[in-house]
Amino acid sequence: MVRIGAHVDQDDPAAHAEEVGAEVVQFFLGDPQGYKKPVLPAEPVEGVDIYIHAPYLVNVATTNNRIRIPSRKLLQQHLTAAAGLGAKGLIVHGGHVGKDDDPQTGFDNWRKVFERMECPIPVLIENTAGGGNAMARKLERIARLWEALDGFDVGFCLDTCHAHAGGEELVDLVDRVKAITGRIDLVHCNDSRDAFDSGADRHANLGKGTIDPELILAVCRAAGAPVVVETPAEGQADDIAFLRKNL
Repeated sequence: MVRIGAHVDQDDPAAHAEEVGAEVVQFFLGDPQGYKKPVLPAEPVEGVDIYIHAPYLVNVATTNNRIRIPSRKLLQQHLTAAAGLGAKGLIVHGGHVGKDDDPQTGFDNWRKVFERMECPIPVLIENTAGGGNAMARKLERIARLWEALDGFDVGFCLDTCHAHAGGEELVDLVDRVKAITGRIDLVHCNDSRDAFDSGADRHANLGKGTIDPELILAVCRAAGAPVVVETPAEGQADDIAFLRKNL
């Protein structure tokens, strides 16, 4: 059976997991919009599988040294801290370069990360919803990123909302992704508030957005990976129950 869980608050992940019936938890280690060092949970996280999400502002692809260099440092700090918690992986967004930059520069910058960084647990690069010069919005870009990272053990996190809002059809999406990456390590199972190819990263509870729930279920079944809902907290228990019933 697929293990199902949720993104929860970092103050007491195990307690929040119990509240919503999660077997898997994902959480931040500090401010998701800041550059401060990771902060470990006050309470032990036991009885569930753990995934850590890197801060949103990590962008190791950018040509801006003031963002790229601290992003690399923050990524390594979070990777080390996540490994210390026994996490299964560290999720990080693919990032982007400036609108006038050559995207190849971003792919090359990603390769430099793996050439220089110690990876005690898998780094799971996540597809993103928006950005005209993003590294991981469209499958064509993901293919170029994986080509640049050839030879490194890189994982992939597939977000259903991001794919839909990013302009990738969910039908047969898993097969198309695996043809590029060879693997899917985690599914972020989210409905989308906004329309197909809107570029808007706005999650909705399952059945409350613009994606056919059957398409979301089909992605989860085909991926065969742990599933985490990053949906509004008040509906997470219902989302997990829906997935558990239908998967």
